Amino acid sequence: MNLSLPWLKQDPQPVAPVRGAVAVQRQSEQLVEPPAIKRVVMLLGLLLLFAALVLGLAGKALAWLDKPVSAVSISGQMRYLDGQALASHLATEVKAPILSLDLRSLRDATLANPWVHMAEVRRQWPAAVHVAIAEQVPVARWGERGLLNHQGDIFWPDLSAGYEFLPRLNGPAHETRAIIEQYHDLSVLFARSGLRITGLSLESRGAWNLELDNGIQVVAGREQLMPRLRRFISIYETELSQSADKIEQVDIRYTNGVAVRWRTEERQGDAG
Repeated sequence: MNLSLPWLKQDPQPVAPVRGAVAVQRQSEQLVEPPAIKRVVMLLGLLLLFAALVLGLAGKALAWLDKPVSAVSISGQMRYLDGQALASHLATEVKAPILSLDLRSLRDATLANPWVHMAEVRRQWPAAVHVAIAEQVPVARWGERGLLNHQGDIFWPDLSAGYEFLPRLNGPAHETRAIIEQYHDLSVLFARSGLRITGLSLESRGAWNLELDNGIQVVAGREQLMPRLRRFISIYETELSQSADKIEQVDIRYTNGVAVRWRTEERQGDAG
């Protein structure tokens, strides 16, 4: 006899789908899309092509602009400097096309001229160089061969031209500004008596010596300079002016007077 026990029957349970695995599989399929990769590759290719075209055009433009220098021009107020000669000299220093030109070396070549105080060099299109200069302004002679500008700088031009109208200054090279200032102060003092200082020197030990336009040399020393010179002017106006052409030197380094050295007859003829 067969007994049927329905509560003992176990129907197979359906297996629930693993949703996570399906989701992961679908997500992977969504990330890898061949059409999107192709678009990226095409975009990169276009960008590289565009960059190559730009670089090629830029190279051609630079090659077209970098032409040989055809002219060198000079501007600025020039009294002593020969601008045409300077431009010709700078043209020989041009060793490269306009864009490749070394402006600093060209400026150094300009400043090598002793009459050039400052210089500015710039490119001028289409293919020229322009040099703006400030010329030296000589205010005095320095020693036998040099000149001083208004800032007290020494420069050494060709002294074939005459600069005798400038006062002659001398002394230690590091004291040029002090000597110029002293010359101006003393010139004002002497101008009241109708005298002009044509020379002023400062010795290394600090003593001052002057030369006047009438040829008289004044030994002033280094102590009490202004009081001594005022005393000299007073003595000159009252006692020495009538015999100025016979006086070679006046030493004012004394407390109560001066020592006069007279010219010989030969020197008097030279003074006249």
